[in-house]
Amino acid sequence: MATKDIGIGVIGVGMGANVLPINLDSTSRLQVRAVCAQSAVRAQRLADQWQLPFWTTDYRKVIERPDIDVVAVYSPDQLHIEHASAALRAGKHVICTKPMCTTVEDAATLVELADQSGLTFLVGQTMRFDPEFAGAKRFFDDGDLGDIIFAEAHYVHDARGFFPLTPWRLQAPQDLMFGGASHPIDLLRWFLGDVEEVHAYGRKGNLTPDYPYEDNYLINLKFKSGAIARVLAAYGLVEPPMPMMGLALYGAKASLHADFTDQQDGHIKLVYDKLERRPVANFTFPAEKEGTLGHGAGVMRYLHHFEECLTTGATPSPSVRDGAQSIAVCAAAWQSIREGGVVKVHSDFA
Repeated sequence: MATKDIGIGVIGVGMGANVLPINLDSTSRLQVRAVCAQSAVRAQRLADQWQLPFWTTDYRKVIERPDIDVVAVYSPDQLHIEHASAALRAGKHVICTKPMCTTVEDAATLVELADQSGLTFLVGQTMRFDPEFAGAKRFFDDGDLGDIIFAEAHYVHDARGFFPLTPWRLQAPQDLMFGGASHPIDLLRWFLGDVEEVHAYGRKGNLTPDYPYEDNYLINLKFKSGAIARVLAAYGLVEPPMPMMGLALYGAKASLHADFTDQQDGHIKLVYDKLERRPVANFTFPAEKEGTLGHGAGVMRYLHHFEECLTTGATPSPSVRDGAQSIAVCAAAWQSIREGGVVKVHSDFA
């Protein structure tokens, strides 16, 4: 049994509520000791439910506590820069759910603060920790796929159900390029590295008339490695009849497709060129029910990864630089949608 000696303060208890079960994990040193929510009623209810010593509606009171070593940021997207930068300046390690922030300038600030402080910063991108995509990464890393010629990834939702549950998405409003498309963009970057050029189109679905931006995106990517890929990120469609998240890698040795849907079985399909008649290998990953929002198991996995990085000094995946690079791709995609043409991606986060 591990000693619970690494204190976590959670800012935002929507997705952030998925961090709380780490307190029940006897193998982990991590322990949530404080929560901050906009609603005092909700913050107190969670603190009582999980027997936490502190709750508040003021994030600064979490950050300033001496028993908090790690600040976990799950607030609305536009507040991530304020909360994460305050935590770093206070000497706290940071876990920040995606998107890390919503501008290239803010991304550069977080990279600089993390570098100067030497603190550990993990971007909470659950797709890297879903077994289907982690399995695909093992095939890739082992060389089974060969050089990747082409790739594609998607993240699709009928987002109408989000807005009543999280009104800030309309009130802010949320930028779904950063809040949604950053998922498949980060996933492709995990395999193929930094993006050099972007070309994108966007269209407003009008299923939620009050949402002011385009909410469906087609994004073409050219990587510095020479690989090309496309992203489908669509949130203004009627119940897309496909898995919520997907990845396809087309390599010189094999082709692979992986998909994931909340609370349904995930899959990997694999075709090797070296096998006669190229039979399809199918792998099924049983559904995981943990977590209030369907990502609870992924959150637990990246918490364990973060803890290992704290212990060993390893760089988290995705790191603050990974987060910054994904933000730069999202910003370039918006520039392409607004101005047309191919846009070079900002990549100087020295």
